[in-house]
Amino acid sequence: MNPVENKINYDENARLLKALAHPTRLHIIELIREKEPCVKVMEEILGVSQPNISQHLTMLRHLNIVEAKRDGNQVCYRIKNSRVIKLMDMLTEKSAKGRKT
Repeated sequence: MNPVENKINYDENARLLKALAHPTRLHIIELIREKEPCVKVMEEILGVSQPNISQHLTMLRHLNIVEAKRDGNQVCYRIKNSRVIKLMDMLTEKSAKGRKT
């Protein structure tokens, strides 16, 4: 792999990690991964205002981490980037191992 390709991959990885580096976004990603919920459901589960959730979702959408689908008056979300699922699996696995010891 040439140095230019490496730089592109590092930049992309850094953007992805930066997007996930917020507790609310991590929680949103976990909810979307499990249920593909609409914003109203996220609001109820997270106890966070709709505008705040929308801000986080906008960032995640712009980075192609999640995608939206309209369901009547509601907008629901699903994971678009499979690497995010792998990262969340690793984080969950590490957390579970940390609690056992």
